[in-house]
Amino acid sequence: MLGMQQVAKMALQQSLSPQMQQSLHVLQAPLAELRQLVDTELRGNPALEELVPERAAEPFSEQASPMEEQWNEYYTQRSSGEIWTREALEKRQHFFDSQVRPPTLSEHLLEQLLTASWSREEGLIAVEIIGNLDEGGYLRSTLDEIAVEVDCLPDEVELVLAKVQEFYPPGVAARNLAECLLLQLKSQGRQYSTETRIVRHYLDELGRKKLNEIAKALDLDPKEIQHAAELISRLDPMPGRAYTTDTNQVVTPEVIVEYDGDDYIVSLNTDEIPRLRISDSCKDMLAGSSKEVREYLRDKIRGGNFFIKSIQQRQQTILNIGREIAVRQREFMERGSSHLKPMTMSQVADAVGVHETTVSRAAAGKFISTPQGVFEMKYFFTHGYTNSDGESVSNESVRQAIAQIVREENNRNPYSDQDIVKLLLDRGLGVARRTVAKYREQLGILPSHLRKAF
Repeated sequence: MLGMQQVAKMALQQSLSPQMQQSLHVLQAPLAELRQLVDTELRGNPALEELVPERAAEPFSEQASPMEEQWNEYYTQRSSGEIWTREALEKRQHFFDSQVRPPTLSEHLLEQLLTASWSREEGLIAVEIIGNLDEGGYLRSTLDEIAVEVDCLPDEVELVLAKVQEFYPPGVAARNLAECLLLQLKSQGRQYSTETRIVRHYLDELGRKKLNEIAKALDLDPKEIQHAAELISRLDPMPGRAYTTDTNQVVTPEVIVEYDGDDYIVSLNTDEIPRLRISDSCKDMLAGSSKEVREYLRDKIRGGNFFIKSIQQRQQTILNIGREIAVRQREFMERGSSHLKPMTMSQVADAVGVHETTVSRAAAGKFISTPQGVFEMKYFFTHGYTNSDGESVSNESVRQAIAQIVREENNRNPYSDQDIVKLLLDRGLGVARRTVAKYREQLGILPSHLRKAF
């Protein structure tokens, strides 16, 4: 007989304590948000006080704390077991509920990722895909590159990509403009419409406003093509830009790389973070208080100690990552973006001795000041190629080479994508034509027939 029934069962699930949620939040928070977190903690915890610069203070004891053990245990479990749990959802919700800035595109997509049903392998692939989206919401890496990074097959990446492309905003995770527009049309239920036929087969002609040619090819009335063109023009070619932070805001680097003699010195910008300690008056109150008050104060002191340790752990992790970036990207420090080397988060994680997700969290929204300017830390994590000399060359270096070639071209006879392929090959860079076209679109460079000056 069909019906409802209650079934009791036991299951093992990984859970995050409130303190570990706090420490992960502290690690991921950029400087501006961290200052807000410190202010909130100071207001809510009477055991904490801010150190005035001219006041001498005893540093917090460096004795062993359970934080490091919990930290390592959490990431060990995360790398070996099921990661999409109810506790993870609650942690993510807590993160967004306490935001002091609008969520980034990656954060917005990760929130949707955690509310969907994924296997562990699919989740890891999806996280890698989201991590390789640019500010416009386009996928910057190929399926093969992501497959190598996650140790899976390109076909598996393609299946997960199709699921990520169903996320909001419509058009996100597309690999080119046509796919972006097609995804938006599909989300509106117009995948079999005239607009879809135009985008799929006649997007170049639409860009050149050859509506009569399109009408003739599709055997439709020009007015219908005009109407379809107007609908297509209302689609968003950059679905991720709504989540882009204000580019006019002042960026404060957390890591500073400075040239000193024959080497580079890496340091942290500690001026922006208040120094904290446990209040002496709170400690003194423990002696003559009732049992209930003592328990309350001990709980606040433990919470304050853990918060201080969380900040110390954050700072040390970011410093270690900054040092590894300076070592691996020495040529960039000396000669600029064209000499950026391929570097993955897993490589840095192995060198620093943390989990890859720790590197991802620590680098999110953080900036590093270098002799070449201020860059987001994630800028330095890029896949690459091997040139004819056997040297590793980053994707960003290839993009910069394409940009330079276009800057130096004769605008009356601009280079086609195939011409750029040949010029890159002369520089020892064997890149496919479709890759050149992808990087050209990412750089905002028009096709050769639209760059031509008359």
